[in-house]
Formats: sequence, structure tokens, C-alpha cells
Amino acid sequence: MAWRNHSTITEFVLLGLSDNPHIETLLFVFFLGIYILTVTGNLMMLLVIRTDSRLHTPMYFFLSNLSFLDLCFSSVTVPKLLKDLLSEKKTISVEGCLTQVFFVFITAGTEAFLLSVMAYDRYAAICHPLLYGQVMSSQFCVKLVLISWCLASFNSVVILLLALNLDFCEAQTIQHYTCELPSLFPLSCSDISINIDILICSILLHGLGTFLPIFFSYARIVSTILSISSTSGRSKAFSTCSSHLIAVTLFFGSGLIRYLMPTSGSSLDMLSSLQYSAVTPLLNPLIYSLKNQEVKAAVRRTLGKILHYLR
Repeated sequence: MAWRNHSTITEFVLLGLSDNPHIETLLFVFFLGIYILTVTGNLMMLLVIRTDSRLHTPMYFFLSNLSFLDLCFSSVTVPKLLKDLLSEKKTISVEGCLTQVFFVFITAGTEAFLLSVMAYDRYAAICHPLLYGQVMSSQFCVKLVLISWCLASFNSVVILLLALNLDFCEAQTIQHYTCELPSLFPLSCSDISINIDILICSILLHGLGTFLPIFFSYARIVSTILSISSTSGRSKAFSTCSSHLIAVTLFFGSGLIRYLMPTSGSSLDMLSSLQYSAVTPLLNPLIYSLKNQEVKAAVRRTLGKILHYLR
């Protein structure tokens, strides 16, 4: 059994974001605020899309799934971070650490696939508007989401098997605030060269497999938008894509930096992880609501219904 490799130690010690109690208190308040806003914003998006019939379209179906993923993704790491900021000793069991590794990959991986699917949706809407309803049927949209979860789950199982095969002997301190596979490699007393190669191949396949469809979709989208003679038409077409482009840049930029750059235990490692695991889930609902007139109108209608019901 793979678990026997971990018999020499039972827990890891997390370095955390700071060892200064006063700074930790400020960080706790800061990240608690981020987490509350993340949960509130994404739940609001789910509620608005669910209750407003005007938003029952493929684009908002994918957006509701993105909000659900952001809730899950943030909840994998931030609650543990908040707990550790109030604790003198920041520990996590080996089993808990590997569980966190698995769920980080499955939520982040599914989000990467979903962002790719959303790019295809925008391509179909802008480049083939007359066929859009036929191509992006409800059944097809559900299949795309399920395929995203299945592919990310398969990749996460591969990553978990890599982690299970690591031998941990004496070193226990993870130079990070959370459990991520690149941070576990320096603690292993076994040969990790093959593990690193497999991880890099997995990340490249996953990253290119999701980023290239986004790139080619937007290449066709830009070409189509530039061919539109009306300035207002070009502006309207681009506005439907700008929110998604911002989300893609934030997510892929920080994720690739974290997993393709050598782990150094520096502040850059932690900042890139915080970017995609805590900040991006907060920003996504803001980006899509502030830059989308339909969502803003739906939010106002939903809040109006809630206030009317409370009265």
C-alpha cells in the first residue's frame, strides 16, 4: 500500500504567511473579509442566474458553474489558512495534506477546462450567431461541463498517485501556507526526478489542452469582430468577451507561474498561489457583474425582490 511510505511522519508543519502575531491578526481580518466577499459574491451570482429567466442561456449556465467552482476552490485552502493565522503551530496531517492536494487540482483543473468551454461558447455566439442556439443546446452544455469535471478528476488522480509515492522521512516543514505538490517535493527523501517530469508533462498537457482552444477561439473572434463595419457592433461584440479574457489572464497567469517555475519557498510562490486560490475567486463575480449590463440588471431585480419579500 502506498500509505506505508508515510509511516515515518504523521503530519507536516506549514510555514504560513508570517510568524509575527500582529501581522497574522491583520492578515486574518484581511483574508476573512476576502473569503466572506467571495462566498457572498459567488452565491449571489448563483442565485441571480438561477432565479432570473433572462439569464437562462448557455453563457450564464457556464458562468453559474464557474461561480460554484470558485466557491469550492476558495474553500479548499482559505478556511485552513484562516485557522492557521490564529494558531501558534500550523500543522496538517499527511492524509489531510494529500486530500488538499487532490481537491486543489480537481477544482483548479475543472475551472481551466470550463474557461476553455466558455471561450468556445463566445466563439459560437459571435462567429456563428445563426447556428448558436442549435450548436449550444442545453444537452451539449451539460455534457461539456461533465467532461470538464471528468478530465480534471482523471488528472487529479494521476497527481494524487504521484504524491502517494513520495517518501517523507525527517523534513516536515512545508515552505508554504498550504499543501501543493511542488512544495512537497523538497521534503521527499526519495528520487523525485520522474515525479517532477510527470507533473510538468501533466501541467503542460492540461494547460495547453485548455489554453490553446481559448487562443484559437479568440483569434477567430477578433477576426470576426474586426470585420464588423459598425463601431457599436464591434464594441458590443467585444464587451461580451472582455470579462472572460480578464478571468483567463488572472487564472492562467498565476497558475502557470506557480506550477512551471521551480519551487523556491519565496514570496512569489505564495503570492501566485494566493492570486489563483483566494483573489481570483473573489474577482470573478465582480468582473462579470460590473462589466455585464444584463447581470447588473438581474442583480437589481433580484435584490428588489428580496427587499420586497423582507418587507
